[in-house]
Amino acid sequence: MRADRIFAYGATAGLIGDLLLGDPRRGHPVAAFGRAAAGVENRLWRDHRGWGALHTLVCAGGAAGGAALAARAVRGRPAAAVALTAAATWSVVGGTSLGREARAIGGALAAGDLDRARERLPHLCGRDPHSLDGPAIARAVVESVAENTSDAVVGALVWGALGGVPGLVGFRDCLLYTSGKHPSPNAGPVEASFAGALGVRLGGTLAYGGRVEHRPVLNGERGRDVRVEDVERAVRLSRRVGVLALGVCVAGRLAWGRAGLRRGRTRAGKGRA
Repeated sequence: MRADRIFAYGATAGLIGDLLLGDPRRGHPVAAFGRAAAGVENRLWRDHRGWGALHTLVCAGGAAGGAALAARAVRGRPAAAVALTAAATWSVVGGTSLGREARAIGGALAAGDLDRARERLPHLCGRDPHSLDGPAIARAVVESVAENTSDAVVGALVWGALGGVPGLVGFRDCLLYTSGKHPSPNAGPVEASFAGALGVRLGGTLAYGGRVEHRPVLNGERGRDVRVEDVERAVRLSRRVGVLALGVCVAGRLAWGRAGLRRGRTRAGKGRA
């Protein structure tokens, strides 16, 4: 079976698995990697760029290398290769758990339980929850759903289409490593897209870890303030984006595979001539 079809079948099965099952409460592979990376950092950390590069190479490079070895081990066994791709896809995408956390906070806000919403907000993002009122928490949830749709679903599928199982694992592990270096990496374009699609205003003044940031207001002229019901709308939009991303990545990978097959046949024909 060609590699493009292995990705198509495996990625589809993995995303369906995430939609149906979500992430396990305990023993998630990404959480295990996070603990291992923290242990490596404790041993290697120095206030020096070279040591930081070494830590990145050991953690993300080691995970991607292990995934490459696993992919090589199942080469020539289509069923095992599809299963490996499905397992990798399921382990790195996080759309269902993202929606679950967002809905839990949205439900607390709808019930008027602001304390419960503040308690759960750190499960989703790094904002300081205690100074936030209901609308500000709802805005934080919508922004986090937007950003994590890109990071936890779309980005993983794109890199899986490009690099197979090593691409899936390497992207997720690099993301996990770098996410702690900035409170909200890659947020602007995807938050702006969600703001436009939902007709709301996002961005503005935020607080992370006692540090206040002033960011541009997104969709400020046409959008309205975020309301509690927009949390559910954002979750539904996130799921549609994930399914669409899978379709685009699978179609692109299949098209690339067919183009490669035609190029190979053309070269073979020229060689015989």
